[in-house]
Amino acid sequence: MAKFDENYFKTNEETPKDFDIDSLIGENEQKLWQGKPNKKAYVMSNVLKMLPFALIWLAVDGTMIGLIIKFASQLPVGAIIGMAVFLLFHLAPVWIWLYNIITASKRHKNIEYVFTDKRIIVKTGLIGIDVQNIYYSDIQSVNVKVGLFDKICKVGDIYIKCNQHAYVLWDLPNPYNLANKFQKIALDIKTDINYPNALRPDENTGYKTSYKTQDDTKSDDNLKF
Repeated sequence: MAKFDENYFKTNEETPKDFDIDSLIGENEQKLWQGKPNKKAYVMSNVLKMLPFALIWLAVDGTMIGLIIKFASQLPVGAIIGMAVFLLFHLAPVWIWLYNIITASKRHKNIEYVFTDKRIIVKTGLIGIDVQNIYYSDIQSVNVKVGLFDKICKVGDIYIKCNQHAYVLWDLPNPYNLANKFQKIALDIKTDINYPNALRPDENTGYKTSYKTQDDTKSDDNLKF
């Protein structure tokens, strides 16, 4: 086993102002693809996601607010204050919808996806930066969803179900191609775990677990992104 000391996690570098996702990639890890959601599709999806529900909710509460204003002179001050506080909290779905719209552009700026030959790195956040790692060996299923607006923008959402969690990669170009590629990697890795090369007979060389980007000059047998 390798030996480590108290200096293993120390660094002399200052914390960068802008988080660089490439700093998470290990020495023996190969980056295959990097991208982020289509901005127009991502922002519009946040607008449309709760729009019908929020408008109906706003119409109902708006009617109640109108009645309170109409009969305000006949109501005690305490009742008016109580109903105002109730409506303030009752309008929570509308506030959530507006919050998602207002922060969509900032959240889009911080979203980034990286596919490597070992995992999928998902960077998100509004104020701080959150990083999630999806290891191919944990993936159970991958599905692609393309809505009407997604089709117009030529993007789609990739839904990933893992052993204990589920993830969504939003508004990516060529979603079917991307999903097929990393499903292939997941299958290769799981096969290598269950049937390592050393245990395979000579006539069964196993899966091809070498991948490359479009700029690579390796054999065409390797998986391209």
